[in-house]
Amino acid sequence: MSDHGADNHDLIRVQGARQNNLKDVSVEIPKRRLSVFTGVSGSGKSSLVFGTIAAESRRLIDETYSTFIQGFMPSLPRPEVDAMEGLTTAILVDQERLGANPRSTLGTVTDGYAMLRQLFSRLGTPHIGGPTAFSFNIPTTKVGGVSVTEAGKKNVIKQETYLGGMCPACDGRGVASDLDLAAIVDESKSLNEGAILVPGYKPDGWMVKGFSETGLLDGDKPIRDYTETERHDFLYKEKGKVKALGMNMTYQGLIPKLRESIFSKDPEQLQPHIKAFVERAAVFAPCPTCEGTRLNESARSSKIRGIDIAEVCAMQITDLAEWLRGIDEPGVAPLIGSLLHLCDSMTEIGLGYLSFDRPSGTLSGGEAQRTKMVRHLGSALTDVTYVFDEPTVGLHPHDIQRMNKLLLDLRDKGNTVLVVEHKPETIAIADRIVDLGPGAGSDGGTICFEGTYEELAVADTLTGRHLGHRASVKETVREPKGYLEIRGATSHNLRNVDVDVPLGVLTVVTGVAGSGKSSLIHGSIPPGTEVEFVDQSAIKGSRRSNPATYTGLLEPIRKAFAKANGVKPALFSANSEGACPTCKGNGMIYTELGFMETVASPCEDCGGKRFQPLVLEYRLGGLNIAEVLDLSVAKALAFFSEGESKVLPAAKILERMSDVGLGYLKLGQPLNTLSGGERQRIKLAMHLGEKGGTYVLDEPTTGLHLADVDNLLALLDRLVDAGKSVIVIEHHQAVMAHADWIIDLGPGAGHDGGLVVFEGTPAELVAKKSTLTGEHLAAYVGA
Repeated sequence: MSDHGADNHDLIRVQGARQNNLKDVSVEIPKRRLSVFTGVSGSGKSSLVFGTIAAESRRLIDETYSTFIQGFMPSLPRPEVDAMEGLTTAILVDQERLGANPRSTLGTVTDGYAMLRQLFSRLGTPHIGGPTAFSFNIPTTKVGGVSVTEAGKKNVIKQETYLGGMCPACDGRGVASDLDLAAIVDESKSLNEGAILVPGYKPDGWMVKGFSETGLLDGDKPIRDYTETERHDFLYKEKGKVKALGMNMTYQGLIPKLRESIFSKDPEQLQPHIKAFVERAAVFAPCPTCEGTRLNESARSSKIRGIDIAEVCAMQITDLAEWLRGIDEPGVAPLIGSLLHLCDSMTEIGLGYLSFDRPSGTLSGGEAQRTKMVRHLGSALTDVTYVFDEPTVGLHPHDIQRMNKLLLDLRDKGNTVLVVEHKPETIAIADRIVDLGPGAGSDGGTICFEGTYEELAVADTLTGRHLGHRASVKETVREPKGYLEIRGATSHNLRNVDVDVPLGVLTVVTGVAGSGKSSLIHGSIPPGTEVEFVDQSAIKGSRRSNPATYTGLLEPIRKAFAKANGVKPALFSANSEGACPTCKGNGMIYTELGFMETVASPCEDCGGKRFQPLVLEYRLGGLNIAEVLDLSVAKALAFFSEGESKVLPAAKILERMSDVGLGYLKLGQPLNTLSGGERQRIKLAMHLGEKGGTYVLDEPTTGLHLADVDNLLALLDRLVDAGKSVIVIEHHQAVMAHADWIIDLGPGAGHDGGLVVFEGTPAELVAKKSTLTGEHLAAYVGA
């Protein structure tokens, strides 16, 4: 072994990291090894791995570009750290959902569709044109006319056609919206009895009189007794003038009128009760012209071995690979090779059950993360630092072993792999573990343990004590109060599934990734059922929004401040009269330096507090509004629960946030800095106060430490005891063991799944061990 100077750099050194809640952390991480970072939510794992190591690596790389190019890139402030050594290029693989643009599919995201278009433009018969002729994002355009140059020279263009593949009826989206008449009109009633079910159309109001007093319709006759003509006039008549109510007025049938006034608007902009009506009445069905393929007639006419491009995209990826292997054309061999590599990588990573036509917005966080991983699997790069954020999210215990193999493969190619993870199965394969804590927020930010898995298992840290923790199967289960009937479900890969989901209990829907859990719960619940979905999608909000504004907590706090000081509430909002005039209540000044990076610096006048100095003189219980917004949820709960600062409405909201395990969040922390799991729990906290109802939670254990899972289970119990029905889509064995009823889908993924393989109590599942889930659950509870 040569002792060459270049071989001595085997460590990434971090000294004095103070990013977010880190307290002067110094750590040495071995290169070309797999290091796992553990600790409770909010302990500072992400601040160390993403906010310090990965952020500094990326910033240094960005600085190597010219100032001109840097002007087009997002600017990154230097992390708060004294010194860093031994950094290598960092590649982040996070759980941000892939863009939910309705035009984006798995095929377009992975470039698989671009390669298929190329293939069909070469081999498809009849030959119809280049790759754009198969693109559902490009319309066919016809051009003709005269072009004139600057010198005045005319150029006559005869009728030219530029081929695109977009279906003209649905603009390449594959779905057309239709209206459900039953949700708009009650046929058994007359107009004067309230037949129109649209918000704002009251029987004695002028909106309804515009129909009943026109002379065209009888206001006392039930709608179902209308003649063909009356029915057409009521529902579909074109705009025209009629004499009614003593004047000339414009008359238009109900359906076109609603399309113009309500259905043409963005649902997010409507008032809540109108938005709810739109969701009930608008039915999205596959476009009848292109049958949901997004492609026009000509793109579907060209075929290879009897199959068109839409049928190829609808194949499961494992089947697509088989089909590709059957094409023997030396001219396109490199193209087929690239496509096969993509399909095999997707299968290896456990996504072989997807198809290229799957809209990218419908992929779960875990699926999105694994789709991004595909790019790095066959990469020739080595000596790179890969940073993963909970790669086992959305994975059944059966699939976790596969993911572990991928992480180890990346390491064995000579890369440094850093993983933020909570699952013991993945912590176990680490070469080195760094445990942060001991608590969350200001109680965390220090390193509690560094070492191997064996050492951690006997260490006296919160993670160490919970590694061997096992939940036991419930002895007694609750009795259902009714059933939600799902009949003949065929969405995605479901095979005509009939299932009764019990209400009034805790139901867990489980199964390997791709077995059809989301399709069953999200896609097959009968329309009209009142169900709240609490998922991990981003919360709409700017850098001005924070947990206090989003949950409505700021309202009672502002009123209490105003009452105690005899001034108006608007002064205590950083988005209103109390805002610091220099930074307009942002707390930061954003300086755009043209072609150089935008610099964010704390406002000098308010010191980042966001309020005018005058406002900060008003106090409640000894604290001013900026100090209150700097409190964590747990401290704020104590503050607003007793003494002169007692504000019961605020304490109620804070108690719910504390119940969902967000006690460490600061009230004024910008919303865009929250993780997926934190966003989901904030939404859950807002629903906790409501009465009754059915809730669907999508993997609520995401981002939860082993110790926090028990708190989540207690919370789910409280929801059920308060009369709510809770349906959880989950892979975590502790949640399965705690359920009253389990619905297990499988047996495999994609077209090998889509069946209900077990329905019953956790105890029956463990006793039978008849499914993959049953085997893993039995092993977990030590049965």
